Amino acid sequence: MPEVDVEAVLTEMQTGDSQQLNWRTSIVDLLKLLGLDSSLDARKELASELHYTGNTEDSAEMNIWLHREVMQKLSENGGKVPENLKS
Repeated sequence: MPEVDVEAVLTEMQTGDSQQLNWRTSIVDLLKLLGLDSSLDARKELASELHYTGNTEDSAEMNIWLHREVMQKLSENGGKVPENLKS
């Protein structure tokens, strides 16, 4: 199966969205762009599913970790993700 260019797909999705979303660095904006629940409870649940071991009450740190982890998972599952989006 060919690699999916994640950045290209998300950039294309952004052009069709009226909101100005910073999906490259924000997990909240990434989830919004994908049409997923971006609430704090939903992000805490996602963090749990991805085995986050930090403090979920520190939402800023959790959000940074989540964005990096989601991009890493996309890469591991056949997505072409630029290094700057995985770190």
